[in-house]
Amino acid sequence: MDTIYTVIKGDHTDEEQIRRAGDILKAGGLVAFPTETVYGLGGDALNPDSSKKIYAAKGRPSDNPLIVHICRWEDIYRVAEEVTEEAGRLAEAFWPGPLTMILKKKDTVPAETTGGLDTVAVRFPSHPVARRLIEAAGGFVAAPSANSSGKPSPTMAEYVAEDMNGRIDMILDGGAVGIGLESTIVDVSGHKPTILRPGYVTQEMLEKVLGEVSVDRTILDGSTAQRPKAPGMKYRHYAPKGELSIVEGDPEAVVERINSLCACAAAGGKKTGIIATDETFSRYKAASVKSVGSRGDEEAIARSLYRILREFDDEEIEVMYTESFPAYGMGQAIMNRLLKAAGHRIIRV
Repeated sequence: MDTIYTVIKGDHTDEEQIRRAGDILKAGGLVAFPTETVYGLGGDALNPDSSKKIYAAKGRPSDNPLIVHICRWEDIYRVAEEVTEEAGRLAEAFWPGPLTMILKKKDTVPAETTGGLDTVAVRFPSHPVARRLIEAAGGFVAAPSANSSGKPSPTMAEYVAEDMNGRIDMILDGGAVGIGLESTIVDVSGHKPTILRPGYVTQEMLEKVLGEVSVDRTILDGSTAQRPKAPGMKYRHYAPKGELSIVEGDPEAVVERINSLCACAAAGGKKTGIIATDETFSRYKAASVKSVGSRGDEEAIARSLYRILREFDDEEIEVMYTESFPAYGMGQAIMNRLLKAAGHRIIRV
């Protein structure tokens, strides 16, 4: 398959390319496109064969649900059997934006899209290219992140091409994304709203709208084997090719231990990498040291994380170490992604 690569230029040619992409989706093909979070790999959400193609292109387990993207609030009623009062309040506060809600599904949504579950994940993105594409495609686009399953999610189209060239019909290059981590997922299908995947919309933000919101224990715990109800819950995700470990503890001890571990790995012939912060960058020694940003700027950290993991892959880094972050606010999402990427390898000092 020859993958069409199109740069969105911000001029009159965009509409022609988006219409073309929409026609591909209507015909059952696959199109990668930018959202405000990461790049998505889109297919017709109401076509079971399209969902099967998404799983095949990504190498994704078929019990890992896809997210249905819409471009109008009222379209939620065409895919969700029951739109709860909590869902309405969250939509008013955070849609369009980086929030996905889990609801009871209608029969119009095929089991292939929901991983066989009786619930559906629904998102209304804010990115203008995403919204125009969804409208051009008929209003319902199933889209996980546009990467090979398990690898870091792409925040730039060049990384989509690296994973998906020859596997999908088209890539829309809309430049670097703004947030850099996948959407927050909240289950509002039951009695108590529950965060299944943390993201830009934090637990504290959600609780200002809904009151108490619980957090699924799998977010920071890798021991469960339960069936995933939302993307990213069960399987190893966001991972670089090399081995990543998280080192946590007293900041001085963390720097000392990471340098010691890197020295040992290098002595054994391994190429090493370190994810540092602006505050500690100059104190580390490894083949590749990269700052993810200042500890005081969680949004910058989120934007940089996947890019750095991809750069380590490009540099063929074999062993990586990263500092840990407080699991509060957006730090909860950052640590969730790091733990998944590291296979929950934690070194405490």
